[in-house]
Amino acid sequence: MIEQEQNMEHKRKRMQELIELLNEAGRAYYQDAAEIMSNLQYDKLYDELTELERELGITLANSPTVNVGYEVLSELPKERHEKQMLSLDKTKDVERLKEFLGDRKAVISWKLDGLTIVLTYQGGELKKAVTRGNGEVGEVITNNAKVFKNLPLHIAYEGELILRGEAVIGYQDFEKINAEIEEADARYKNPRNLCSGSVRQLNNEITARRNVRFFAFSLVKADGVDFCNSRNEQMNWLSSQGFDVVEHYEVTADTVEERVAFFANAIEKNDVPSDGLVLVYDDISYGQSLGTTSKFPRDSFAFKWADEIRETTLSEIEWSPSRTGLINPVAVFEPVELEGTTVSRASVHNISIMEELELGIGDIIQVYKANMIIPQIAENLTRSGVKDIPVHCPVCGGDTEVRQEGNAKALYCINSECQAKRIKSFSLFVSRDALNIDGMSEATLEKFIMNGFIKSYADIFHLDRYEEEIKGMEGFGEKSYNKLQASVEKARTTTLPKVIYSLGIANIGLANAKMICREFEFDVEKMLGATLEELNAIDGVGDVIANAFVDYFADERRVEEFKKLLKELTIPKEEIPKDGQIFAGINFVITGSVEHFANRNEVKAVIESKGGKVTGSVTGKTNYLINNDTTSGSSKNKKARELGVAIISEEEFLRMLGE
Repeated sequence: MIEQEQNMEHKRKRMQELIELLNEAGRAYYQDAAEIMSNLQYDKLYDELTELERELGITLANSPTVNVGYEVLSELPKERHEKQMLSLDKTKDVERLKEFLGDRKAVISWKLDGLTIVLTYQGGELKKAVTRGNGEVGEVITNNAKVFKNLPLHIAYEGELILRGEAVIGYQDFEKINAEIEEADARYKNPRNLCSGSVRQLNNEITARRNVRFFAFSLVKADGVDFCNSRNEQMNWLSSQGFDVVEHYEVTADTVEERVAFFANAIEKNDVPSDGLVLVYDDISYGQSLGTTSKFPRDSFAFKWADEIRETTLSEIEWSPSRTGLINPVAVFEPVELEGTTVSRASVHNISIMEELELGIGDIIQVYKANMIIPQIAENLTRSGVKDIPVHCPVCGGDTEVRQEGNAKALYCINSECQAKRIKSFSLFVSRDALNIDGMSEATLEKFIMNGFIKSYADIFHLDRYEEEIKGMEGFGEKSYNKLQASVEKARTTTLPKVIYSLGIANIGLANAKMICREFEFDVEKMLGATLEELNAIDGVGDVIANAFVDYFADERRVEEFKKLLKELTIPKEEIPKDGQIFAGINFVITGSVEHFANRNEVKAVIESKGGKVTGSVTGKTNYLINNDTTSGSSKNKKARELGVAIISEEEFLRMLGE
């Protein structure tokens, strides 16, 4: 029996592994025009996944075997829960948990900080998803639940299953989504708020982009299944049906303190937000026999960590500019030990909070870690008052202004050319299709810019001026610094189209940059002097791109920065084809594996060198679809047949080349 369960668990893990592999291959193929596995290998893994889904009776929402349609609703309907969802009684005292346990076993788990959802399955299919709401009435969010990253749409159990769980967004996704929101007032305060907004969208395509995950924590109904009167068995059974179940363990009064300490240690590394623990009796019948109070069930308890508070002295307020121009105040104080780590900084968020705390240098403050993770100021004991709000940006030296945003006052840099606002531009500059500098992540760029190491594109090639400072930065050292420098030096040799693309001119991708460079024979001065009429005359450019190009280089500061950058680069002379532009005005799409070329990118390079254009999807403007399997039923082949686009093999393409 144990061996059979282990085998099934192995198959479930393999299923999830296949989904990740196939989705990664799909993203590379459709979004990046790159091939990380052959069609044959993809089909083999796809067939293996299909067979596992059939055998296990489980299909997850993010599986490539299903296509969940997007739907827009006018409103979210309300629905009353069959059984009221009560809150839990709370304690911060482990002794109270021991008292609650007595001589009984219980299951202890994370108390996740997201949005509680009730799911109903019938006939193995997800039929309904409803939010907790006020505990009596919730909102029906079935369409949104269908696009949760890890939720099973189909399960093996055919009876009616009702379960509860938490929809959550991890810290990494939270930071990534917030970073893309330019207006500071529009950013989400915490992952829970973001999750709540994502789950309750009227357009589930937005929900799908937010990477919402679901963790089951309680089974309400599953008739005909013997759980041996055990909550733990219920959790194991839910896992066997394909659900991600909240991390949980069996405990007694003798082991609960040790397990609480285990969770306290784990919380800082946990990507899933949590605001405590939940303890529930393992014995289902006993727990149900206890009934409820008017507010709480008597079979369970919530445990909240007591905040560890330390007194320290405020050393300075550090002003940290962001890409939106917002300059965030950060409290820097004498280091203290909190929850097992040394802490010396805490975000204050805005000027209004500083004023509320009457925060001044030298004040005695109390600090703690919210949910044992995020350092915060609890109280200011001496309240000397806010002074010296900077009138100049610490990055660019430009003027600042205090703005009232909603109920809060915030400080902004008003210089449109502030380097802090250009992090996205620098990020594009070092990306794969541009200068391709490995190891230069957005987070690393942000650190370098904030420290004044990078003010222009050319500065990236002189980071050796700050060698010792960089080696001393968190996450860096001798090895990582040397690796970064090697990547920077390698990037010095590049092509002119990549340089043009790297500048981030609106609407100008790499393909457009290549067209423009070819038209002006890779002559920089000709390009800088290009007129709207000349650019408009280039096939495939058009008015929008022409205007963007001319406007960009009409700014003398940009021209100066561009020329300064070119001095750092080695750009091999391009061969200018005087004739042989046999594919001028012709659009291709390439799909599947190739035999006569190293990869599809090599085919693309040949087409572009002959004046053609390569796109990622088949449209009415496509002239040829290159696919060695011309008779396949692939989606691109189907689309090509619908639109009357010629499907040609690699051999036919070579004949077009005259080879």
